[in-house]
Amino acid sequence: MSFIADPRSMPGALIVGGAHVSLAIARSLGRRGIRVWLMANHPLPRYSRYVERSFDWPGADHPDALSSIVDVVTDHKLNGWVLIATGDQDMAMIARHRAMLAAHLRVPTADWQTIRWAYDKHLTYERAEALGIDTPRDIRLRGIDELARLDCRFPVVLKPATRNGEDEFTLAKAWRADDLAALLELYPRAAALVGADAVIMQEWIPGAGETQFSYAGLWNDGVPVASLVARRTRQHPIDFGRSSSFVEIVERPEVREIAERFLASINYSGVTEIEFKQDPRDGRYRLLDVNGRFWTWCGLADAAGIDFPYLLYRQALGLPVVAGQATPGMAWMHVTRDILAAALEMQRGTTGVGGYLSGLTRVRSFASFAADDPLPAVAEIPSAVVKRIAGSLRPFAWRKATRGLRPAD
Repeated sequence: MSFIADPRSMPGALIVGGAHVSLAIARSLGRRGIRVWLMANHPLPRYSRYVERSFDWPGADHPDALSSIVDVVTDHKLNGWVLIATGDQDMAMIARHRAMLAAHLRVPTADWQTIRWAYDKHLTYERAEALGIDTPRDIRLRGIDELARLDCRFPVVLKPATRNGEDEFTLAKAWRADDLAALLELYPRAAALVGADAVIMQEWIPGAGETQFSYAGLWNDGVPVASLVARRTRQHPIDFGRSSSFVEIVERPEVREIAERFLASINYSGVTEIEFKQDPRDGRYRLLDVNGRFWTWCGLADAAGIDFPYLLYRQALGLPVVAGQATPGMAWMHVTRDILAAALEMQRGTTGVGGYLSGLTRVRSFASFAADDPLPAVAEIPSAVVKRIAGSLRPFAWRKATRGLRPAD
């Protein structure tokens, strides 16, 4: 195909979905003079000075999702721009329709035959097992009637195999059942939402944020271009966190080796974040998730010396990519969530005031705040209030169903 770029500059980037992650990508590219347009249903990144234009995004599961992207591209002559996915469903939709989208845009998301190994946890764990990579132990049922006779060690975790659509189960990422009574309540509910075949039941690996690690990388045709390892030191909620609140770069060659073995086996291309948990019972790193898209704290990598969004942009354009080395010890923080998480840890005695303040000196990147782009941080609290009010207007049955659930990473 022939790419037609804006004659005033290099091709821009069209970001699809996301909140804090799309904000970090927009800042990375915008600071280099690259035009950034956004399709999102979250208000936060729209406040960034680096987002030139924004459009409503119906969501990847909407019948008009694909046509909405093509319409924006054709109506505004964005042919040749780089298309960047930020969420699991966005990634999957783009991968499935990669050939069609590539007729209009440069698409650094891998094709579906590759992405499916990341999107579907059944396939992820199947590939990991074939490679001899540790994962949490699966607990398999032949039918829901086996629940009452299940003989396993509690607690256990229920996860959706894919994040296809939004409901109480997929939004929570996982549910933890501490005993058989809880499992008998939660498993049928999860199965009713996503289907029994899409519910994964695993052993619970003890440990909080300090045992959780991520490999972040950029790959090209099965070869690593740039990478780092980070520890997701704190999360919120602290026991069963939905998202990280304090992340720091560390040296963990074992994590790097495992992640790169998995990615090489599927001939991966594009950005990826692979999540692990170190099992305190034997010290082994167990693979939890493989994500074929950007991650919330990708701004930390930029601050530490590896600007993943810009490197992906250059790779998508076929330009030379020169990767730096990430500096260990540098940290990223989501301030409001981390204050809550740290306060609870202090109550439990697992974090001291001195240790918390020492961590602040290592922070080089924030989820919302940036000195050159302050408005998103100013707008975040009122935006969160509006979102909470909107959530409270959902049908009563939804609110009642989610009451008392315990999400888990």
